[in-house]
Amino acid sequence: MFSSGRGTGHNNSGVTGSPLIPVRFVWPHGGRRVFLSGSFTGWSEHMPMSPLEGCPNVFQIICRLPPGYHQYKFFVDDEWHHVEEQPYVSGTYGVVNTVLVPVEPNVVVSTASLPEIPGNMEVDDVIMRPEAVTQISEADLRVSRQRISVFLSTHTAYELLPESGKVIALDVNLPVKQAFHILYEQGVPVAPLWDFCRGQFVGVLTALDFILILRELGTHGSNLTEEELETHTIAAWKEVKAHLNRQIEGNGFTHPKPFVHAGPYDSMKDVALKILQNKVATVPIINSTSPDGSFPQLLHIASLSGILKCICRHFKHSSSSLPILQQPISSIRLGTWVPQIGQSDGRPFAMLRPNASLGAALALLVQAEVSSIPIVDDNDSLVDIYSRSDITALAKDRVYAQIHLEEMSIHQALQLGQDTNPSYGFNGQRCQMCLRSDPLQKVMERLANPGVRRLIIVEAGSKRVEGIISLSDVFRFLLGV
Repeated sequence: MFSSGRGTGHNNSGVTGSPLIPVRFVWPHGGRRVFLSGSFTGWSEHMPMSPLEGCPNVFQIICRLPPGYHQYKFFVDDEWHHVEEQPYVSGTYGVVNTVLVPVEPNVVVSTASLPEIPGNMEVDDVIMRPEAVTQISEADLRVSRQRISVFLSTHTAYELLPESGKVIALDVNLPVKQAFHILYEQGVPVAPLWDFCRGQFVGVLTALDFILILRELGTHGSNLTEEELETHTIAAWKEVKAHLNRQIEGNGFTHPKPFVHAGPYDSMKDVALKILQNKVATVPIINSTSPDGSFPQLLHIASLSGILKCICRHFKHSSSSLPILQQPISSIRLGTWVPQIGQSDGRPFAMLRPNASLGAALALLVQAEVSSIPIVDDNDSLVDIYSRSDITALAKDRVYAQIHLEEMSIHQALQLGQDTNPSYGFNGQRCQMCLRSDPLQKVMERLANPGVRRLIIVEAGSKRVEGIISLSDVFRFLLGV
């Protein structure tokens, strides 16, 4: 259809000597073999396009072009086509699509939006955005933090209570085994503990407790028999845990950690600070001032996710009042990032391969004091994620009574959870991801979704892990603590 030679065909008004700009071309209508040709090749070269992972009907290719006006067309199964959803013009060679490449060397231009990718992992889009060239000013940062602080200080924990729902509490005399099953069956990672004799809530049982229990039993050469868990009550475990803490600290004694909770009329800011300062994931909201002297009422389990949802909802239509919201996360270095080559400072970043043992994963969760570990392939591309709460999957068919932590792989452990509940995670997605170019507002909105506790920062296309952002990271930044 088109004549050969780079100097022929439509006029290419690219700027000579300018830096080449990456441009993503997208053919969204399927086909067996799809090629791209355009004025930038003189219409003589057909460049093969690749199907998008998870979307076999969508083909893409990234070309480096000089700034300026370019025309292009797709050669699909031996026929020429253009995409009507993309800009196009009629000319000597029929209808062709057009793209204007700006003079911005740090941006990937895209000719079309890419569809959401179904499957186990998802990034909202894989179109890279320009890195921010200017850092946010101290004045803008101060103003944003002040407005968020005022909002949180003037709204109470009572506003976090859902219109309907359920809360789970466990008696301290309940066997650990039974508590394990309850958390698993109810799909909750934490439950407050009730002491009937004292008539009050005395603590919480979390997924971390089960991790420590499994590791402790394993160190004694136990086969982790069901009988051991049957006779071990929550109260007894808490005594063992206190003893272990004394051994770790080496001083023979330790002050018991106070039970962290809040009242319904405490401010959201106070609740958020309690979570951050005590390094806990949730805080029970308890109404302990009943006029009739009745037992305290457990109203809600507050989390940073719920508080963040209130922030996003309040500032949804006035985001311009928070200048920091449009800042790319890379410009504020939010979260924990994979160290660059030659970089010695910063917090170590933990990742594991799918064939690593479950014992190695649990040890890393405890020793590194993290709540999750990205699971990556040999190229450090994200495959899955193992979180503390995943430990409850071992309750299925009493697997915990039949395994050795060093013999079960992370892949096998994760498969247990997926077999039991294939759609667990927000919208069925276990790995919630973002790009370094995503603005803070987008990251906050995603973290505000129920069940999302962190986002993995990945490289567009390859999904190579670049870092991780947790709810705690966001709140420490927003509150300046």
